[in-house]
Amino acid sequence: MAYEVTATRRRPQKFEDLIGQEFVAATLKNSIQSEKIAHAYLFSGPRGCGKTSTARIFAKALNCQNGPTPTPCGECAACREITKGSSLDVIEIDGASNTSVNDVRQIKDEVQFPPNSSRYKVYIIDEVHMLSTSAFNALLKTIEEPPEYVVFIFATTELQKVPATIKSRCQQFNFRLVAIEKIKEQLAAAAAEIGIQADDEALYWIARESTGSMRDAYTLFDQVAAFSENHITYEKIRDKLGLVGTERLNALFEECAAQNVSGVQEKLGDFLQAGISVEQLITNSADYLRSLLLVKNGVTKESLLGQDAARFSQKVLSAWNSIQLERALSIFLQLYRDIRYSLSPRYEIDLAFSRLCWLCEYVSPAEVKQAVDKARALLESPPQNATQAQGGTQQSFSGGAENAQSGAPKEFHFAPLHFSQESNSENLAEANSILQNSNSENSGEQNFSEQDSEKQNPQENSPRQEFAQDAPIDDSLRGKAIAALLVDDEVSASLLKNTKNWRASGETILAEVSDEFQKNQIDAKIQIINKAVSAAFGGNYSFQARVAAASEQNSQTEIPQVVNTLCKVFKGTVIGGEI
Repeated sequence: MAYEVTATRRRPQKFEDLIGQEFVAATLKNSIQSEKIAHAYLFSGPRGCGKTSTARIFAKALNCQNGPTPTPCGECAACREITKGSSLDVIEIDGASNTSVNDVRQIKDEVQFPPNSSRYKVYIIDEVHMLSTSAFNALLKTIEEPPEYVVFIFATTELQKVPATIKSRCQQFNFRLVAIEKIKEQLAAAAAEIGIQADDEALYWIARESTGSMRDAYTLFDQVAAFSENHITYEKIRDKLGLVGTERLNALFEECAAQNVSGVQEKLGDFLQAGISVEQLITNSADYLRSLLLVKNGVTKESLLGQDAARFSQKVLSAWNSIQLERALSIFLQLYRDIRYSLSPRYEIDLAFSRLCWLCEYVSPAEVKQAVDKARALLESPPQNATQAQGGTQQSFSGGAENAQSGAPKEFHFAPLHFSQESNSENLAEANSILQNSNSENSGEQNFSEQDSEKQNPQENSPRQEFAQDAPIDDSLRGKAIAALLVDDEVSASLLKNTKNWRASGETILAEVSDEFQKNQIDAKIQIINKAVSAAFGGNYSFQARVAAASEQNSQTEIPQVVNTLCKVFKGTVIGGEI
């Protein structure tokens, strides 16, 4: 007996044999049982999912000697003729080769004649979307009001190309892709029929490569069975079809995770010299990375991965997080689109794997934003009330009032940092820890508030202070002036806290600021500042700010530990400003 391909040998012959189209089968069976048979049907869906087979089964159900019946016998003359394709009353037309108005006119003439020996005359037009616009228009009246013994069944893979006027005259059925598990079961049954042993991993690979098409799965199965010598294994498929394989990909991507560029390039050269095409390597790598991403997110279903999750390298899974795996997958998806216009596909794939070698340092834009937001919260806290909540309590971070015993205010003004792309937001935990330690050390310092200033009331009964010419002013007096200013204007008090090196020059109090902006801010508030300074020092004094020389600022600057830590975390340096 002549050889018959698996797709033809296992073509469904009854509604129960349809794989993955339970809704279509149930609807058609119910319509036959209830004798509500429409005059036109439109079957749409991807290739190889059973549209034409369903049309033939439906034709047999209508014309079976025992029917119309949802379970055609398959033994009567009508069923056998339809199965062989020799029935005069079931006409299959290829829409791609019969596109003109003349072909449709022939159908219009034929429908006037009743069926020869069957109950219904059934027209099955495959790839109906290929008909011309004129042919569709010529067919409208016929399919809207055909003779009672005529049934039209249209099949198409591109439903969007079928005119709406045709769709509105037909009952539409959308066929779905077949699940991988069901395809694998059918492949196992096909292998058992012909006496071939097949491993589950190999059948899963064939099912995945078919992308939901039953016919594609059977075609690939026949090809694999031809070279497998009665035992289909994944290793044979990998070697014969030029696949890379999970073991080889594990070794290749482990070198990428270890940032071993030379090792990666050597393995790439070996793969390509072994006959694996660049396109196949890109496809297998993208599939491998997609599986890694699924495993990383907790998906271990074998039908989705195509193989056991334990076969994927734990070194690669531990080296890259989900965001980095998404980035790697996007690199290969873009690479597949680019190689068709590339000067050299080999150069493109070398560059892609070279990029994977520094993937461990990749930080997504979302992570960068999160890191910058956290750093901003540390660096831009208000000077007079910069506190950090921890465990329901607040710890003072920036000073602004004198310690009653030491008399030395603690002030921190952070200069902008330069951030590099290598910043990793995971190191923020270290910065937070050191920041809390720094806050704990300074927790004994007092922050001046308006209530404290009112209790001390430094504006009343302050004795006049006598200063020598160009004499430095004690920090306790400086703090007293700031506390006096807190009563009237906290903003001005904050400006004074940013000054240093107070000195007396007659009736003028001189102070240094770090930049011109601070000086302009103080000049704008000079009247209220003069009033507070005079009240604190017990005389008529005027306040004057000047910008300190850069050399003086740098010589007197001592960078706090928290700033050093932030510079280390974000790979930055302090470029200016008062610390």
